[in-house]
Amino acid sequence: MTITLVALSTALIVTLAVLAATAAAGLARIDGATIPTALKAAAIAFAATLTLACATTAALASVLR
Repeated sequence: MTITLVALSTALIVTLAVLAATAAAGLARIDGATIPTALKAAAIAFAATLTLACATTAALASVLR
């Protein structure tokens, strides 16, 4: 049960990070950015989303113990 929950949570977080990166790249391209600049924005959004998810998970894990 626990492994299934962890796997599903990880899949959800990665999916949300990819969606955030796609949205950031799309908005950057609409704003007139070049492709490398849009990819940079996507990478920043992806990393920020994963960092936030890790920080939230660590905080919740310390509270729930």
